[in-house]
Amino acid sequence: MSAITKKKNLAILGSTGSIGSQALDVVRKQSGHFCVEVLSAQNNATLLIEQAVEFRPNAVVIGAEHLYQKVASALQPLDIKVYTGEDALVQVIGMESIDMVLIALVGYAGLRPTLAAIEAGKQIAIANKETFVVAGELVTTLAREKGVNLNPVDSEHSAIFQCLAGEFHNPVEKIYLTASGGPFRGKNKQYLQQVTKAEALKHPNWTMGCKITIDSATLMNKGLEVIEAKWLFGLGADQIDVVVHPQSIIHSMVQFGDGSIKAQMGLPDMRLPIQYALSYPHRFRSAYPRFDFLSHPELTFEQPDRENFRCLDLAYSAMKSGGNMPCILNAANEVAVNAFLKDQIKFLQIPDIIEACMHRVGFDRNPDFSVYSGTDQETRRIAGEIIGNQMVSG
Repeated sequence: MSAITKKKNLAILGSTGSIGSQALDVVRKQSGHFCVEVLSAQNNATLLIEQAVEFRPNAVVIGAEHLYQKVASALQPLDIKVYTGEDALVQVIGMESIDMVLIALVGYAGLRPTLAAIEAGKQIAIANKETFVVAGELVTTLAREKGVNLNPVDSEHSAIFQCLAGEFHNPVEKIYLTASGGPFRGKNKQYLQQVTKAEALKHPNWTMGCKITIDSATLMNKGLEVIEAKWLFGLGADQIDVVVHPQSIIHSMVQFGDGSIKAQMGLPDMRLPIQYALSYPHRFRSAYPRFDFLSHPELTFEQPDRENFRCLDLAYSAMKSGGNMPCILNAANEVAVNAFLKDQIKFLQIPDIIEACMHRVGFDRNPDFSVYSGTDQETRRIAGEIIGNQMVSG
């Protein structure tokens, strides 16, 4: 274990989702370096129980209160503490035995636990980009005050993080976030008007949860990542560019003042950035498949299609407006994507709903946590009304 003398105790929030499950695979393969102290899930009690039986955490938290008894009864013989609800999760994060918290929750739900982990002084591996989108200034300012590291898990931000290692004294001229282009790259508006949920969920390169897969198809995921990059790396909008790279081998790039560009490359496997976020500044040896240049003789790049995939520009617009506008963008997108997944709206209605909310919800240039909370609720209400009216008229 070289310089590492103590196992790192992890709290994995959202352990039954795509990132959480892959994080546990990392723990499984790196059991000499990590152990699980806390697991949490919202609704998937069955998988949470299975994970707890295997990894024997000190405590688990099931978000849905009606599932508490099921989880508590199953884990009682193992002497694993069981709690329920968001308030309990926030309290559990403060346990002294936790060394690092992995935030693998989806959407706005990640904000309060992230703030609680920072307040508790825990080091954080964060896969929840919406936290930065909704309240980036609040989160990063608090992290600096508390001396908390925010290690990015997203493959693109992990790539930037890795390219900046040893370069923190050198100013960044620009970063390039790469995008696969999603399942509809190259398709026109006529085609997009007819796409189905099943088609949108077929990502060409990555295996992800439903929400992020739809975000990838609309390019909103890249828009959210642009806003996340602004706060993680202290950049302006003109320093963040998006380039479509269909092979998903180069995960992102940093350009420095002398014109030199660093790129981080590898096969599209989320376990690699997860492991790096958990192990930083160390790199633990893994048995994951290695990239072979000869098997990928062609790496290509192109401009994103901003006309047919308007979510990217909506995100840039929200970032430039600042205040609570990114919070509005995020909440409207969560509601619209959920409606699309329920077959209530069509694919191209997603950006229309988001744009309408950005015009209708009250703008606040200097929000605090209570404003973010109110904005999120107001946006969800208005987005729901818009969707309801479209369903009636449709």
